[in-house]
Amino acid sequence: MAKTQKEVRDLQEGNYLMMDDEPCKITAYSTAKPGKHGSAKARIEGKGVFDGQKRSLSQPVDAKIWVPIINRKQGQVVSVESADVAQVMDLETYETITIKTPGDVSLSPDDEIEYLEMESQRKIIES
Repeated sequence: MAKTQKEVRDLQEGNYLMMDDEPCKITAYSTAKPGKHGSAKARIEGKGVFDGQKRSLSQPVDAKIWVPIINRKQGQVVSVESADVAQVMDLETYETITIKTPGDVSLSPDDEIEYLEMESQRKIIES
């Protein structure tokens, strides 16, 4: 899997991390002071990049956590098969891929888009 490790204290809002084996974008990050018997704790709230689910996590700030490697890529819409599926050509490799389109984005052939990719998961973020 395309991921690396970081300490929890190095994370901030807007970063990505793995929660429940899903890549998530951090929406809220807060720390609590160290207690009498332990280290400082971080409370992290995130939203799944590909599934949209909200998740939360509480970890010591010196714990290691997995951070996914998510690539931002450019593509051009080749065809729109239905309201929620489009054929997109990657502008770097010229490979054609099928991507599920979000409901709030209307695409037409020749539109240039930006999408996120991690392994076989892809999501359109801009058109």
